[in-house]
Amino acid sequence: MRSTGRAAELERRRIRAVELVEQGESARLVARILGVSEAALSRWRRMARLGLGLEARPHPGRKPCLSDEQVSQLEQLLLQGADQHGWLNNLWTCARVAKVIEKAFGVCYNKGHVSRILRDRLNWSSQRPQRQHPDGNDSAIALWVEGEFPRILGEAASRNAHLAFVDETGFMLNPLVRRTFAPRGKTPVNRVADPHARVSVIGAITVGPKRQRVGLVYNMLGDNANFRGPGIAYFVEKLHKEIGGGPLTILWDRITIHSCEEVERCLKGASGVVFEAFPPYAPKLNPADGIWGYVKYGRLPNYTPPDLDALRATVTAELDRLRQEEGLLRSFIRHTKLPLGV
Repeated sequence: MRSTGRAAELERRRIRAVELVEQGESARLVARILGVSEAALSRWRRMARLGLGLEARPHPGRKPCLSDEQVSQLEQLLLQGADQHGWLNNLWTCARVAKVIEKAFGVCYNKGHVSRILRDRLNWSSQRPQRQHPDGNDSAIALWVEGEFPRILGEAASRNAHLAFVDETGFMLNPLVRRTFAPRGKTPVNRVADPHARVSVIGAITVGPKRQRVGLVYNMLGDNANFRGPGIAYFVEKLHKEIGGGPLTILWDRITIHSCEEVERCLKGASGVVFEAFPPYAPKLNPADGIWGYVKYGRLPNYTPPDLDALRATVTAELDRLRQEEGLLRSFIRHTKLPLGV
């Protein structure tokens, strides 16, 4: 029976065994110490004398219970979604995949082995699903990107205008929760001062007429306040001043507060400002949405400040820091795949 161990280790063991015998050690003793037969040791000595080498071929291991063709079939089954296999939600866990394998191929795997199949043979990974409104129309979004957005870019270029991608969000004392390491059996606890308290923030990623400068402008409301017409109009005026008062094209979502009376008055009073709307239910097209994802998930997950003053100070510091990270702001634009060339 072949000794256990990696091929390189087995080779070193064979070479050492031959050396010990050649130095006068008893073949029986060397074989007993290494846990091999004297016949194997004699064969290694003969191979060494003939110059055949003592390399050990890697053990092929046990033949997989699922062939490559069956693994490919498994992937097609999984791509149908968990809800198509009898579960209420579209969630794949190792336990669920194990049940699909058993039902389809009659092979029982534990969860650890299923994880290796998903990772090593299918190149799947654990991912956080994105939210999408059921009324989102992928075809309409694609048409907007291919037809409407080039028009917006062309008209902005003819006016030598800045572009500004605008979006609003709220930062809560109840934070976005992200998995963290902790001692087994001791689940971490986030102590939240007030689960409903929030600070509303509006932000814009700005792009210069020549695409050479990318910036960030933002504003915050008072504690627990929501954005309405006056707050939006004030931000538009602030944004216009920040870019020097020149021509400006603002792109934002199709929501009521973006087309209310106060904003219409602001449009008439601010010369050179044009409003354009993204297609309905298409947040992934707005680079400003990347600001909130980065700060909430990348910088402040599990953050539980004692009050709104502390939260406001932290969010302000994060946004001010982000204003200096032009490369990150450009990455938010590139992530949308909008043809801006930044």
